[in-house]
Amino acid sequence: MKASRGGRRVRAAVALGGVGVVVGGVLVAREVSAPDFGIEAASAGGTPQCARIARAYPDGFGGRRRDRTSLPGVGIWGDGDVTARCGVEPPAPTPDACLSVDGVDWVWRPAGPGSTRRVLVTYGRDPAVEVTVSGRFTGTDEVLVAMSRVVRPVTQHGKCIGDQDVPLPG
Repeated sequence: MKASRGGRRVRAAVALGGVGVVVGGVLVAREVSAPDFGIEAASAGGTPQCARIARAYPDGFGGRRRDRTSLPGVGIWGDGDVTARCGVEPPAPTPDACLSVDGVDWVWRPAGPGSTRRVLVTYGRDPAVEVTVSGRFTGTDEVLVAMSRVVRPVTQHGKCIGDQDVPLPG
């Protein structure tokens, strides 16, 4: 009888261990398979400041919900229609177009030949945040207003200048 009880205990322990392995495997597979839509984290995306910024990313834009991702400093909405990456290299002074939204300056960056994506990077703030909006999504203004609220607490060290700020030659 003792051998039988011991055998049941071993089978129960093996069964419980098997359940733990299956549950753990499902959780790992779920995290590993979180769609990142070809996005890579920025080099400084894992900093504590980017973690705070990423926690403040909005839940959605224009009916597009925030997607799950395990990438540090990254936000993805609407299956990649809108992405944000905290910790990108802050832009140097540039002749690229710049606009100010609620006190946050954004520089337009080329998205690549033939691309309909709009790429904007915060200017004068470190860490810098890059926002990319797909050509399928028409709510760029909504995205910039919401993201400006998120990045406004980052100390501003520089501002965009316009044509009127450039002195004319003598």
